[in-house]
Amino acid sequence: MNDFVRVVEVGPRDGFQSIASFIPTETKKTIVAGLRASGLARIEAMPGFVPMPAPDAEAAARIARGLATPVIPEDYLDLFAPLRSGADLRGRIVAITPETRDAATITIRPGRDWQGHAPGQYIRVGVDVDGVRHWRAYSLTSDTSARDGLISITVKAMPDGLVSQHLVHRATPGTIIQIDQASGDFVLPQSVPAKVLFLTGGSGITPVMGMLRNHDFDGLDVVHAHSAPTADDVIFARELAAAPTGVRAIVRHTDDEGMLTPDQLDEVVPDWRERETWICGPTPMLDAFEEHYAAHGHTELLHVERFRPSIVEAGEGGTASLRVGQETTTLDLDGGTTILDAAEDAGVLMPSGCRMGICFGCVLPMTDGSVRDLRTGELTTTTPDDPAVKVQTCISAVAGSCTIETTES
Repeated sequence: MNDFVRVVEVGPRDGFQSIASFIPTETKKTIVAGLRASGLARIEAMPGFVPMPAPDAEAAARIARGLATPVIPEDYLDLFAPLRSGADLRGRIVAITPETRDAATITIRPGRDWQGHAPGQYIRVGVDVDGVRHWRAYSLTSDTSARDGLISITVKAMPDGLVSQHLVHRATPGTIIQIDQASGDFVLPQSVPAKVLFLTGGSGITPVMGMLRNHDFDGLDVVHAHSAPTADDVIFARELAAAPTGVRAIVRHTDDEGMLTPDQLDEVVPDWRERETWICGPTPMLDAFEEHYAAHGHTELLHVERFRPSIVEAGEGGTASLRVGQETTTLDLDGGTTILDAAEDAGVLMPSGCRMGICFGCVLPMTDGSVRDLRTGELTTTTPDDPAVKVQTCISAVAGSCTIETTES
């Protein structure tokens, strides 16, 4: 009696012959590679194809999944065809083009299920950094009519930005990233107004550049006032210098001239009251212009895109308990720091996305206590009848005390 057992996989030889439909060679190769990866040392196959009726396709699928445990056939397909239709939406980085010393355009080939976007919208991007997936939101800057189907985001590396630093300085072409479908309503209407004003600062130029690249402004009156610290910090400087027909670009270097303020609008754009305005930039800039337009009764003209939520009311702060399984991390927080920011600073991993309360990628259950929405000042509190309350950690601060389950079940 032999003292060993030899396992021979004959599925690629006999099993393929039992499938009634044609199996492409590439699919066969993928399956064989998956079987090899599972540890099988001997696999028998044949090049020929003899069609025979399959008695039970679902049963065959169950067997295949059983053989591949703890992974399933789809996991092998993800290795060979990550952008295929039906898979989680992903993208492959095909190019990284520097724009300034700390900004770059990331060109991406999206998966086959990509549905396109409107100029001015953003996407959530999931990037693996040191084995941990982090989600961020970035504006799309690409030409929507490009025949190659590529899309692009333009990212400024923030000093404390884990994902932005990785994308600008360390990511490489060929990297697979997770993406979501485009979102956002910071877009031009189908019929563009005759007179338009764009106000941008720093990386806030990115959604507006998406609009400038995708609309024909010939015959219109468009003013684009952009601010950046120095000439070297101006993202898309060449395109601004060669503004398309119908667009007048005004570039301000804030290190020398200071930030454009609302009280300077009458001088820079005397007819601003007649222009529908789209604005994106640093929070102080946005707050100032929102107040200015409201004070003059022109809020209906202003469209604002924020990369971070505006804090309307900070509370008293308190203690946040962050549970990860059986372990709990307790943080003493002020009333103006979001739970998400505090958790990340403490090394506690939590899901995130747009970081401004739009995408709901950061939602987690609060099992006890209260939090305050920093945008509105509204309190959310657990009750004995319904203790688990879903909260958005990116725009919520602790109000007294709270307990957050940091892993959604």
